[in-house]
Amino acid sequence: MDDRASLLRLAMSETGTTQSALARISGVRQPSISQILSGAISASDEQLNRLLACMGYRAEVTRRLTRPDLTRSERRSWLLHRQLARHLDRETLDQWRPVMQSNCERLRGNVQGQPHERNLTRWETAIEAGDLGGLHRALTGLDRDAIEMREVSPMSGLLAEGDRSSALAAAP
Repeated sequence: MDDRASLLRLAMSETGTTQSALARISGVRQPSISQILSGAISASDEQLNRLLACMGYRAEVTRRLTRPDLTRSERRSWLLHRQLARHLDRETLDQWRPVMQSNCERLRGNVQGQPHERNLTRWETAIEAGDLGGLHRALTGLDRDAIEMREVSPMSGLLAEGDRSSALAAAP
């Protein structure tokens, strides 16, 4: 069950609040509250806090550091791309753009299927638009989306050998 649903259920139980009463107090329709409690839909953080506040509670999020479970290849790719991200700014993007566009064209002839074709299009769009934030997220992200983006990276040939060696020295 969704943690949000469990928190909402606990607050309702401790305060003796029914779904109908919570609906009247919060302005959230009772069927929506029922769907949240059943796990049919997930409440956003904002919606959960709004409902909890009606009962004198709020949600507290506990964060902790964790290392992602990356394969050796994924970790090496991340380290190399992170090194590139250190150099990426508006000026280097303008300098690197011709190489990245050429790499995209070369990759376009070699990749097949999804998500590779879609991710290559996303690279091309970000490069053309000069989307530094999007490029940095693709270069350094540890989510599955960023990992898959790097599988068709147009960054080949941009990292100086010293930077490349330095990044790979950190790899296990």
